[in-house]
Amino acid sequence: MYANKLGRLLSGLHSCQVTALCGAIRCRYSRTTICQQRTLWRRRNTCKRTQNHTVHGRISVRSASQTTVDPDELRRFQSLASKWWDEQGEFAALHAMNDLRVPFIRDNLLNVHTRHHPGKPLAGLRILDVGCGGGLLTEPLGRLGGNVLGIDPVEDSISTAQLHSSNDPELRSRVSYRACSLEELSSEEEGEQGAGQFDAVVASEVVEHLADPETFAFCCSHVLKPGGSLFITTLNKTNLSYALAIVVAEQLFRIVPSGTHDWEKFISPVELERLLESNGFSVKSVQGMLYNPFSGAWSWTDSTAVNYALHAIKVTDDLQPEQ
Repeated sequence: MYANKLGRLLSGLHSCQVTALCGAIRCRYSRTTICQQRTLWRRRNTCKRTQNHTVHGRISVRSASQTTVDPDELRRFQSLASKWWDEQGEFAALHAMNDLRVPFIRDNLLNVHTRHHPGKPLAGLRILDVGCGGGLLTEPLGRLGGNVLGIDPVEDSISTAQLHSSNDPELRSRVSYRACSLEELSSEEEGEQGAGQFDAVVASEVVEHLADPETFAFCCSHVLKPGGSLFITTLNKTNLSYALAIVVAEQLFRIVPSGTHDWEKFISPVELERLLESNGFSVKSVQGMLYNPFSGAWSWTDSTAVNYALHAIKVTDDLQPEQ
């Protein structure tokens, strides 16, 4: 989630400061060392998943519970639930990411939905924010006029989100929260939520923490209306993302607590596109994202080697992928 803080340090986009810092990184962590650590990381997590997924002596292909929630991730974010709105704390990069992801969601939705409301471009649209945490992305979408439901399995994070939004009268009628998982919401076939109720689903910095991406993709399709949009931001599965997310951010610079990221859960744009297409989506755009640790700002880039944003549409009979 926070490995992007040093993305530009290793990509050569800064001059003297980057050169000095990269030299220090190379002295302590050579390419061989990184690869060796990554191999050990993969072996350890493979053994862990094998133990968790063994049932009566057989290895299950998918989680027996078919849940997107990883208990380890749940405990990790439980400990951070009170820190969501500290703009200088652990979630500083997510606060800054709103400068890119909010316009990305807004502009793509305006391209799909022709109706426009001056001042409230997302008015009339129902949006689901999956893994909303403290509501860092939920609130801006609500201020743009969207009717937004934020869900998260961490109850304390939902309490933080509810408390923060209650201070803004403008959000009370547009933003709501529930402590639940995506599959729990998807299973509600009747009532206000139910299937096919949302114009858009947003999952920002969530996919790399899921226990079962296939269940996630299926449930996203289930809760979306025909022609609805899915927005994802996540980390690519590359040597560079491993170096930044695991070695640099967690081990070298201690930007985030050790164990925040599991490189095995990272997913490449190609893999993610294949997964979504098998669940009824057509991917419309994939764009690289880059974080500048010196300015604290994000920018778009042609490279998807570390972070990227994706927009997909739920395909219907009258909305073919080539369109």
